[in-house]
Amino acid sequence: MPAEAPGGGGATLASPGRPVHRRRATCRACGAARLRSFLALGPQPLANAFLRGPDGFADEARYPLDLCLCEGCALVQLADVIDPEVLFRDYIYVTGISETIATHNKAYARTVAGLLGLTANDLVVELASNDGSLLACFRDLGVRTLGVEPATNIAAIAREHGLETLNEFFDAELGARIRETHGPARAVIGNNVLAHVDDTQGFLHGAALLLAPDGLVVAEVPYAGEMLDRLEYDTVYHEHLCYFSVSALLRLCEAVGLVAVRIDRVPVHGGSLRLYAGLAGHYRAHAADARALAEAERANDGVASPARWERFARDVAAQKGALLALLRRLKGEGRTLAGYGAPAKGNTLLNYCGIGPDLLPYTVDRSPWKVGTFTPGTHIPVLPAETLIERRPDYAMILAWNLADEIVRQQREYRRRGGRFILPLPEPVVLA
Repeated sequence: MPAEAPGGGGATLASPGRPVHRRRATCRACGAARLRSFLALGPQPLANAFLRGPDGFADEARYPLDLCLCEGCALVQLADVIDPEVLFRDYIYVTGISETIATHNKAYARTVAGLLGLTANDLVVELASNDGSLLACFRDLGVRTLGVEPATNIAAIAREHGLETLNEFFDAELGARIRETHGPARAVIGNNVLAHVDDTQGFLHGAALLLAPDGLVVAEVPYAGEMLDRLEYDTVYHEHLCYFSVSALLRLCEAVGLVAVRIDRVPVHGGSLRLYAGLAGHYRAHAADARALAEAERANDGVASPARWERFARDVAAQKGALLALLRRLKGEGRTLAGYGAPAKGNTLLNYCGIGPDLLPYTVDRSPWKVGTFTPGTHIPVLPAETLIERRPDYAMILAWNLADEIVRQQREYRRRGGRFILPLPEPVVLA
């Protein structure tokens, strides 16, 4: 696939007549043509487009990665949109590998099942269900399940695990069709998918069509407030089109006839919001705690403030300088370096900071889908996790920092032998 010219607005074609890349001018939530760009992370490759070998280095596609704030409703979002067929049909991220996510999923399923009083007669539908790791937790509770997963290779894994999975992109038409074939759903789960869709209102409308009258749409999304406070700029990549605040979620619910029954803050993925929303005909108004969270956001120079996001952009540039200074100093002292993890977020950080094999000769990962590949853009080899003990670099930078506790626990032997970990965000630190 040919590369997009840096910062260009033209379309690269996936197939005759179908653009891979386009740029929108209006907000996904409110439709206002008031998108204000405040952080340019440069032309970047797709964060999950790992390369099989050097033959693909020269022709690697890059697209603008600019973060925008809607001055109408304060939704943080990307203006540049990549064709979802390119992003998601053949996918490399699998949810079932991390112990942290597995623990999170079990608690998640118990919470939803308890809140709704789910029984064997009830249906839970998960949109973008990946390998079925979360759905399996509902199945283990005795609930009927159905997955919807557009990535053909990942949907096949879920089916191998005995989970009925439709290999399709979700929209309102599919929501209505599922209701006809499977009946209404007591819970429609959207775990880290609402941020991935360009038509957020259409997606939520489809979920609402699928709901039983007393059912709930349950969606986890990256929280813009956490990203702002903890400088999590590496969560920005082309798959993540939106970065939600509580206020933005409430507006989206109102637009499609949903009401926020509850909103939880959860620590997963560096800080997320979990929205529980029901049909407006069944629930009268947004819950008081959800309204209180939205009010708190608007106070004290928060997520709706253009000035605060501009300060965020300056802090991002300072972090880049500090991280490069640390790595170059360590290398200059003769220290050996490596990375730990090959997450999509790590590829945003590596490409923005210009960190390649000269500073990190390799990174290690537990995913068999990524081992043996090269990171997008920076072309760092991805080796098995066992390599960390075999080679024992002096320092390993944790690119999957949201799983740092799990990684440090798993790599006790590396630390016992003198290895030290670096956390790159919000400012680079060497763990004691």
